[in-house]
Amino acid sequence: MSDSLLHADFRVDLGAFGLEFAQEMGQETVVIFGPSGSGKSVALRAIAGLLRPSAGRIEIAGRPVFDAAAGLDVPPHQRDAAWVPQDLGLFPHLSVLENVLFGMAGDSVTRRSRAHDLLALTGIEALADRRPRTISGGQAQRVALARAIARERPLLLLDEPFSALDEVIRDSLRGELRRLCRELGRGAVFVTHDLREAYLLADRLVVLVDGHILQTGRPDEPFLHPADRRVAALMGFRNLFRGEVVALGADSVEVQVGAHRWRSAVEPARFRVGEAVDVGVRAERVAMRRNVPEELGPNMLRATLVQDDGYGLNHLLRFRPEVPGPEIEVDLPARPYRVLGVTEGASWTLELAPGDVHLMPVVAD
Repeated sequence: MSDSLLHADFRVDLGAFGLEFAQEMGQETVVIFGPSGSGKSVALRAIAGLLRPSAGRIEIAGRPVFDAAAGLDVPPHQRDAAWVPQDLGLFPHLSVLENVLFGMAGDSVTRRSRAHDLLALTGIEALADRRPRTISGGQAQRVALARAIARERPLLLLDEPFSALDEVIRDSLRGELRRLCRELGRGAVFVTHDLREAYLLADRLVVLVDGHILQTGRPDEPFLHPADRRVAALMGFRNLFRGEVVALGADSVEVQVGAHRWRSAVEPARFRVGEAVDVGVRAERVAMRRNVPEELGPNMLRATLVQDDGYGLNHLLRFRPEVPGPEIEVDLPARPYRVLGVTEGASWTLELAPGDVHLMPVVAD
């Protein structure tokens, strides 16, 4: 019996679209993140048994549920996984309690007691006698979660279940899901195209684009150290430039971007002088400085603010360097924006800390 909760290594061919998916997970929340059409829901449906892969093998809780070579394809209801679809799939003619009871094993008394416990656990016990059409979207999500948990499967599969809800309810349900998985010792595979949701929910993030896994790891890894330009763009890097490696240090790399020569605190053994690289700097990590001496330090440049877009509690600022080079964006919270007295047309000194200058190998478009 394997210690892993899910072992998945399969291929799905759907006409012109193909998905290659290989992951091993334990008792954790794995978020499959990517743009629409990347194959996220296809991967989840294959694991659930709702779509038959073209090749490969899937094991859940140490038990093979799909093996193309052996001709094995266990039906969805016999797999150790509970499915929460995007449309929730609640039965409109049944009460909240009856929806949770549906599919539960055991005698009537035990089932009802367990169902009431789950309604209490998810904060909807007062809705037990209501029909799905009479409750809110957030309450319906809790019913779907309670029903999935009631089936006592070790693995939860959730296909963008919060996508139709407003942000306040989504925040509440994200916390609810993480708490339930930890308290009940369940693993979860969660699909989303919302970066914030992915970051908040994931113990491990799987970045999927065009049917291929580009990177996987703890959320901080792709968020701060993306594998390539495609991942960086998905992770919200607004400053992405093409550069060339010009020098290797003991613990850093120097790269030329336009007329600028920047130092990056990356492992020099990964690069060679003359190599083209993609350079990424998060807009939140660019420092704005005043009263800087005439002679600039490393990774500093003078620039003029040419665009100021306020959005909510932040300002997205665009700077044009005084010497030839790409424009640089800075994401600044509203309070330091006011304290600094930022005004369009003003000249600033921007500083890029070496640890925030991320270098990536160039990949073919």
